[in-house]
Formats: sequence, C-alpha cells, structure tokens
Amino acid sequence: MTYNSIVLVKQVPDTRNVTGDVMSKKGTMNRSALPAIFNPEDMNALEMALQVRERYGGQITVVTMGPLKAVDILRDALYRGVDQVILLSDRKFAGADTQATAYTLKSAIEKIGDLDLIFCGRQAIDGDTAQVGPQIAEKLGLPQITYTESVVSVDGDEIVAKRAFDLGSEVVKCKLPCLLTVTGSANRLRPASAHKRIEYKLSAIPSEYSDLLEKWPEFETEAALDAYLSERDLKITVWTAADLDVDEENLGLSGSPTQVYKVNYVVLESTESKEIPPTDEGIRALVQELVQEYVVG
Repeated sequence: MTYNSIVLVKQVPDTRNVTGDVMSKKGTMNRSALPAIFNPEDMNALEMALQVRERYGGQITVVTMGPLKAVDILRDALYRGVDQVILLSDRKFAGADTQATAYTLKSAIEKIGDLDLIFCGRQAIDGDTAQVGPQIAEKLGLPQITYTESVVSVDGDEIVAKRAFDLGSEVVKCKLPCLLTVTGSANRLRPASAHKRIEYKLSAIPSEYSDLLEKWPEFETEAALDAYLSERDLKITVWTAADLDVDEENLGLSGSPTQVYKVNYVVLESTESKEIPPTDEGIRALVQELVQEYVVG
C-alpha cells in the first residue's frame, strides 16, 4: 500500500540577523530586512516524508504560502525529489496570523485532496508559536501527532510514530489520515541531487519568465516559454485566493484575530557581558550559573 503525503513548508527570515529595522510600526515583520531561509524544522518534516515514500511509495506534494520569492524553497524541495510543489501567493494572504494561515493552508489541502499524511515542522523560527500545524489538523477534523521524531511504521490505515520530549519519549498509534509536526532532532535533510538540479534548473513561476528570457532568448516570447515549461512539468503551480474555496474575510489581516499590541526593543548593553576564564573552574562556574538560572536543565 502506498501513502500520499503533503508537506507544509515556510520561507522565513533568518532571525539570527535581527536588526532594529525588522519590525514595522504596525507590529508586523519587515521581512525584506532579513535574508530568507528554509524554516529549519520544515526541512526535518520534508526529510521524514521522503523517508516514508522510500519505504512505502506514494506521492509527495510540498506547499508553501508566502510572497513570490518563496518559490526558492519549492525549487529546493524539487531538487530533493518531491513530486509536486504549489505556491500560495496573494496580497490577500499578507499579514496572516496563525489562524488565518491555517485557514488558507487547510483550504489548499482540501483542494489537493487524496492524502494520507500531512507533515509540517513543529514551529517556524519567525513566530515560534507551534500553532499552525495543530490548527490545520483541527480545521480539517484530523487526528494529529505532535513532536514527532520518527515514523516507526505505517500499516493499512494506521501509523506508529515516536514522539520526543525533554524528559523522554513515547510511541503512539494513530489512524490515517493524520497530521504530524516534526521536531528538529528527527533527522537531517538530505543534500540536493545533482541530477534533480539539472532536471529542474528551468522550473519557474510566470513572474520569473522575463528573467529567464534574458538567459534563454531562443524562446523569444513568454508564451513560448510557458508552453515549453508546461509540457515538461517545469511550470510551478501558483494558487491565489481566487483558486481556493475560501471566505476572503478569513484571509490575511482581516482574518487574523491576533494583533500585535506593542513591540519592545531589547538593547543589549556592554555591561551585560561577562568574561569566562578559559579554565575548568571557569567552565564549571558557568554551567552551574546557567543551571541555577534555569537556562539549561
């Protein structure tokens, strides 16, 4: 028996490089102020889906919601061997909190249909809420396994998975279809395939056609390029709000009950630093202080 999977991924700002220009006056993030990366735990979710397909067969569809530049992580997924990618991009999706995001992704999943497993990262590093996956499961009426570290087995309409926690782990059984949120300790995403990079080097969305024509003038027109890409399954699917069965009042800012009330900027002063002597005694003292302050357990 084969199993079809949907993997939900997100392009996120690299929060390791936060500056004072990142937050807007409205409390939303100015994403252009930071470099964009593939959300780390979504990479673990993608790898888990690839491993399940290797063991049992099936199709993998990767979905992301974001601006047009988010297509970069979809190409990354194609280079690693997924079967289909879909970009959800529309100004009406902008400013979504976790509820509006979950509603949009739920609608896309319903349009795709024919699924057994939904994989997503435990949380995104730009929000750290860990809410979207569980909210999607709730909106779809599906069971969920959170904090998934590995898939033990899939047999018939049941999956057995191992969940990881700070103080231990547990093995659970769940009926299919179901949603799994995946931890960062689950695995490490495989490298991109050189063969797949060559196969999908022309994969694109329509907004990239003008740039491609500069590199490949032999196509002459965007229509000719579109036909070429479509014939070879290299045209990446883009869905807007009009392509989904949605109530637009539930999208973006209008569908987001959570609003940022105030943004506090934390400035680290030089007086907050502390020099640790490079000795065994210095390291022991540092560890003891971190334990006492509950920084580490």
